[in-house]
Amino acid sequence: MDDAIGPTTSREAALARLAARLAAAGVEAPRREATLLLRRAAGLSAAALIGAPEAKLGEAAARVEAFARRREAGEPLSRIEGRREFFGRDFKLTPDVLDPRADTETLVEAALEAFAPRSGEALRLLDFGVGSGAILATLLCEWPRASGLGVDVSEAAAATARANLDALGLGARASVEVGRWGEGLAGPFDVIVSNPPYIRTRDIAGLAREVAGHDPLLALDGGEDGLDAYRALAPQIARLLAPDGRFFLEIGQGQGDEVAAILARAGLRVRERRRDLAGIERVIGGESGLAPAKRGR
Repeated sequence: MDDAIGPTTSREAALARLAARLAAAGVEAPRREATLLLRRAAGLSAAALIGAPEAKLGEAAARVEAFARRREAGEPLSRIEGRREFFGRDFKLTPDVLDPRADTETLVEAALEAFAPRSGEALRLLDFGVGSGAILATLLCEWPRASGLGVDVSEAAAATARANLDALGLGARASVEVGRWGEGLAGPFDVIVSNPPYIRTRDIAGLAREVAGHDPLLALDGGEDGLDAYRALAPQIARLLAPDGRFFLEIGQGQGDEVAAILARAGLRVRERRRDLAGIERVIGGESGLAPAKRGR
C-alpha cells in the first residue's frame, strides 16, 4: 500500500505517513503520536530525527510498521512498548495492570507536598490496588527511609508491581500481597493511597478504545454508580490510618462530593480536593476524624 513503511522509507517520509495514518484512525494529536512512535520503534533520539530526516529506516522499518498497525487498531503506544514513564521513571506495563497516566501524578504530588516536613522519617505506606506499583514505587523513591506495602486482588498485577519495585532497587523496602482491600491487614500506616476502579459499569463500553479495549476491567469497573471501591475502602482506611497519617485517593470526574460523604460516614476528615492539569477534580485527601494537630503543619 502507498502509505506503508519499508526499509527505503526516509525518516521524514515515515513521519508524514505515520501522522496521516494515525489521523485517519482517529488518534488525537497524530503528529505528536507519530513522532513518539517513530522514535520508540526505530530507537531514534529527538536529535537524530531532526538532524538526519533523509536517512533511510533500513531494518527498523519492520518494527515501525508493526507498531503503526497496532496503534491504528487502537492499542496505546505504552501497551505496544510494554512500558510507561511515570513521574520521570520507567515502569513495566503488562495487560494485567492499569496504564498509570499523567493524571495520577496529581495524587503523588499531593502526598509529597503534605509530607514534605516528614520526608526524612521512616514512613509506612499502604497502596490499595497497587497495579503496576507506580504510585508506591514513586513515593518510596522520593522518601528514602520509607517502607511500603502494596495490595492487589490480582496475582498477575501483584507480580508486575514486584518486578517494577525490584527494578528500581526497592525490593528491600516494599512488599506486595494479594488480597481484597484491607482484609487481614494490621496498621497503622502513615500514608494510605489508592487509585481504585471508579468508572460506572454502564460507561465502560463508551470509554476511549485505548482504555476500554486495553485496561483490565478489574481496574476500571466501580460498580453501578462508580463508588463501590470507596465504600469498601473508607472503613479500612479509618481502621488502618495512623492518628497523624493522611490518605490520598484518586477520584473520577464529578465524584468529589459523593466520595467525601462516604469518607465522612467512616469517620474520616477531608482536608483537600485537588484538580489535575486539565482542571478536573482528581484527588481527595484527608485524615482521621480524630487526628491530633500535625507536626509542622
